[in-house]
Parts: sequence; C-alpha cells; structure tokens
Amino acid sequence: MSYIVDLVVDQKAALGEGPHWNGEEHVLYWVDIMGKRLHHYDPITKENKTFTFNQYVGAAVPAQPGKILLAMHDGIYRFDLKTEELLLVANPEENQPNIRFNDGKCDSSGRFYIGTMALNIEKGKGSLYRLDPSGQIQKILSSVTISNGLAWSPDEKFMYYIDTPTGEVAVFSYDKLTGNISSKKTSIVIPNEMGSPDGMTIDSDGMIWVAHWDGSRVTQWNPYTGKQLDEIVVPVKHVTSCTFGGEHLDELYITTARQGLSEEELEKYPLSGGLFKVKTKAKGMKGYGYKG
Repeated sequence: MSYIVDLVVDQKAALGEGPHWNGEEHVLYWVDIMGKRLHHYDPITKENKTFTFNQYVGAAVPAQPGKILLAMHDGIYRFDLKTEELLLVANPEENQPNIRFNDGKCDSSGRFYIGTMALNIEKGKGSLYRLDPSGQIQKILSSVTISNGLAWSPDEKFMYYIDTPTGEVAVFSYDKLTGNISSKKTSIVIPNEMGSPDGMTIDSDGMIWVAHWDGSRVTQWNPYTGKQLDEIVVPVKHVTSCTFGGEHLDELYITTARQGLSEEELEKYPLSGGLFKVKTKAKGMKGYGYKG
C-alpha cells in the first residue's frame, strides 16, 4: 500500500536511533548516538526535549518511574530525567575502550538485551549481552560485528536479531522463563540492492518491519516464509530503526541519520537525521522497560 511519511522532528541527527514508545507516558524516547543525545518526544505538544551527554548513547529504555536505562559508550547507566544524575549499572566491556554499546531492547520480563560493536567496525568484535532485573549481566552472543535490531514474536517463542553486515534477520528459539536463546537460524535475507538491515520492530501479527541503512526504506516481512510483504519509502538514504507508537500502536516512528553522507547527498536528502511518522494498518507490540 502507499504511505504518507510525515516529518515530525527535523532534528538533523548525526545518527538517530533506538526509538522506544513509552505507552504509559505516551512519549517516544530516541537517541542520537554520535550526537551523544537522548531525545524525549511528546506527540501532543510536539516538543522534543533533549539531554546531552559526554559519551555516545546507543539505546534508551524506561526503568523505574522518572528514570531511563541508557546503553552508552562505556557501560549501561541509570539516568534520572529530573535531576539528570547518571549512575553506572554495569560495564562488561570496561577493559575495551574501543567498544561501544549499540541497539538494545527489553523483553516482557524486563530483561535488557543490549549489543556492542567496535568503534572502527572491526569484524566479530561485538557481542550481545543480557542484563537481568537482578543486576546480573551475561554475554549471550559473541563474534558479532554490528549488533542491531531485536524483536520477540507475539507468542514469545522466538527472538529475532540483526547483525547488520550479515544482511540477514536471524531467529533464535527463546525461553521466556530464563531469557536464554538457542538454535540460531536464518529467517530473512535482505537483498544487497536494498541496503543493509539496521533496527527493526514487530507487529501484533508477528510480521517484522526492518529499517534499511543505505536503502531509503522500511520493509515488512513474514519471518516464517522469508517473504517481503510491504515497503515504506523514506526520503532519506540512511534509515536506522523503527517502532510502533501512538494510542493504538498503529503509528510507525522511523529514525534516520546524516552520518556518512557527502555534501551532495545531504543536498539530495535534506531531511536526513529527522524523525518520521507513518500511519499503518498494522498494529505494533507493547514496548517494555527494565524491571531492575
């Protein structure tokens, strides 16, 4: 179907990423990784409040009321939105200054799954970690290059995962009781000419929506058949991630980036780095926060 893609914040983010819809507060959290910023967008007032830090911010999810869990360059922090106090929670990569945290999400049990990558994108230097509500953190995947999109199937039997350079969406068997994953398989293969898979989300029918870096689009796929179902064309080159929001979870928020674009490309795609919104027939899944 044809979609109307609305620009809601002309932020010109260097690397807009990690959108998370907070259904309780009816606001969207998103980050600018390279800009070292956390954004708090209110669709009612149209205000996009910004918090700036002294290190990269890879992902943000709600924690206790008034607090956000941030995955940053040198660890996972708890951030107080009122006092702006930043408190270190865990840093499993403390002896690896050239590694930073990237995309992350929570499962329905409040466990925070968060990936890492090398600053120079060296192959296989990244990992995927799980931070349990108890505060214990453990590595669950190694030899990752750019740890990116995460999603869980509506029946919570599967976890989907993107390591961008693979050009694939992998699927794991997922144990809701323990949070463990196993039996990795390939669910979806993204054709090279469509760009690289970046962030993703899932709708209530279990269909996956993938953002395409260097691909100017978000696509919808059936993860059981590997077939593409739909496509949203976005007026930028680097589409980074997406999530469903709004009162009925039928508004797809899309983040984008300016990083890596030439002056000529920025002239061609002047809205790069903006936050976009698209009304869809599909409805998303509720986003979860950290329960620790």
